[in-house]
Amino acid sequence: MKTREQQLQAFSNLLDIMDELRAKCPWDKKQTIQSLRHLTIEETYELGDAILNNDLEEVKKELGDLLLHIVFYAKIGSESNSFDIADVASTISEKLIHRHPHIYSDVIVENEEDVKQNWEQLKLKEGKTSVLEGVPTSLPALVKANRIQDKVAGVGFDWEKPEQVWEKVQEELAELNEEIKKGNIETIESEFGDVLFSMINYARFIKVNPENALEKTNKKFINRFQYLENEAKKLGKSLHEMSLHEMDVFWNEAKKLYH
Repeated sequence: MKTREQQLQAFSNLLDIMDELRAKCPWDKKQTIQSLRHLTIEETYELGDAILNNDLEEVKKELGDLLLHIVFYAKIGSESNSFDIADVASTISEKLIHRHPHIYSDVIVENEEDVKQNWEQLKLKEGKTSVLEGVPTSLPALVKANRIQDKVAGVGFDWEKPEQVWEKVQEELAELNEEIKKGNIETIESEFGDVLFSMINYARFIKVNPENALEKTNKKFINRFQYLENEAKKLGKSLHEMSLHEMDVFWNEAKKLYH
């Protein structure tokens, strides 16, 4: 690994390159904070894919892309004297020190849960009016549900045991089944949402990240289905021409290959 001096030099080089691109490149000169937003979101998802695939070489590259965006935003901010990269680094450093009094002060914690509860209490003292204020409205629904539950748990609004949460899941499933029998689409949707919300909560109790779990299942299904498609092509058939029994043969083969 590089020395701290080498790390700082590499970051300095990136800042110099950003200055030059902003001054000379037509595309880079044209960008604004608003125009970069959707690109930053794409880069974040690409990093997420690399992490799920455990592709560390790709993780390194995607982190570089995200770092470029951070430097880019800071460069744009400096042009209107709003903030620069030093302000960005100083602000997060100050926040980390303030929110880790068990490291930088005399507060004593016993475990990770104590740290999380202190974190939420400190944010409320900083002027936030709600524990949920920091949950971005634009988060995907599954991720948002997980963050909501994590945050309220941080102030003690939580179940005590996983068994209690599983009972809640069963209760929500029963309510969903009742509404399905009645056939009211709006209430079915509402109850289905409650089932998902309770399942996401249960995932937290059994130490599973629901977003990661679902995305891994998505990838597994894609691999299995594409195997099925490829095997059908070898037979000169389209899936429309195959029976479910024929497809199941290849699907079971795929399940052995992609767990």
